[in-house]
Amino acid sequence: MSLLESLSPRALAAPESGIVEIINYARGRDGLLPLWAGEGDLPTPDFINRAASDALLAGETFYTWQRGIPELRAALSRYYERHFSVTLPAEHFYVTGSGMQAIALAVQALTSPGDEMIYLSPTWPNIVSAIELAGAKASALPLDFRDGGWRLDLDRLESMITPKTRALFINSPSNPTGWTASRDDLKAILAIARRHDLWILADEIYALYYFGDAQRAPSFLDIMEEGDKVIFSNSFSKNWSMTGWRVGWIVAPPEIGQVLENLIQYSTSGVAQFMQRGAVVALDEGDRFVSENIERARQGRNILCEALIATNRVETLKPDGALYAFLKIDGITDSRQAALDIVDRTGVGMAPGSAFGPGGGTFLRACFLRDPRQMLDAAERLRKYVLSL
Repeated sequence: MSLLESLSPRALAAPESGIVEIINYARGRDGLLPLWAGEGDLPTPDFINRAASDALLAGETFYTWQRGIPELRAALSRYYERHFSVTLPAEHFYVTGSGMQAIALAVQALTSPGDEMIYLSPTWPNIVSAIELAGAKASALPLDFRDGGWRLDLDRLESMITPKTRALFINSPSNPTGWTASRDDLKAILAIARRHDLWILADEIYALYYFGDAQRAPSFLDIMEEGDKVIFSNSFSKNWSMTGWRVGWIVAPPEIGQVLENLIQYSTSGVAQFMQRGAVVALDEGDRFVSENIERARQGRNILCEALIATNRVETLKPDGALYAFLKIDGITDSRQAALDIVDRTGVGMAPGSAFGPGGGTFLRACFLRDPRQMLDAAERLRKYVLSL
């Protein structure tokens, strides 16, 4: 038996990231405009870095609270009161080593091997792998793509529920499609979950990246009641340009807090305290920076989408939320090969839609959270490419 054959079948089945494949293919090229990953081009601002650096130099390098330092959990409570108009005591918050870990631990808490979790597709591929690595089945409900936009068929969602279904994974605003659930959508999803006694795992990482009239996207927090079975996953990555920090959080009912603490203990044993000091400052002093990031995303969205829509060869609408244009380009049927070709011919890095599961195979994803001048350059390069096909 080879070394590989002796490993766990579940681990062996975890696929290579289709996004990372393109990144590795093109990383380091001169003149590259990298729109493939879900991050902007701004580094973490100095006021956050200084707080973490000061704590590190002060010796905050020991084991710490598994659920997160009290100051950070209190800051999260203030953040939700400010942006979501809800009062959630610190007991609702659990600090994790990234939004990815928040999702993975929530999946572990909600499912057992053989259970099922329904998710909306196309979706960020890590979600599917988190479910399958926990031994559960990830069941995809493809969103409907019509007239450049995405829609959820609520009847199809309910029809997919089986006796093995334990939870619904809802990412809104969505990566990669930009689909954003309306308040009525969320009410209907919550009603389905209540009827079938299911949990909802709500990934609201892009809640503030909303381009409608409101200050943020609709949230389950707007409609849920005491006792509803909803867990939220989130991250510091997008709002405060902290992707490399790997700090996230869970919002959950205090009744399941000890279970979540145990899962944190047996995975990372907590997030470094000096990093959490930076996260406190991000929450308490970072609203202006977040607003500036959102405005950069809005400008990038408009530049990229307007240029490509004008070719009459790209089917998309300006997304309602998140950081991505999910583009259907005439003549492209193999998005992986197209992503490689686009890198070679234009120097623009995009993620292949095939990486995002059912419904995404003919699309390409571009992150538009970048300097508007870079987005103008990327839009022109892509415009020429599209017209050359």
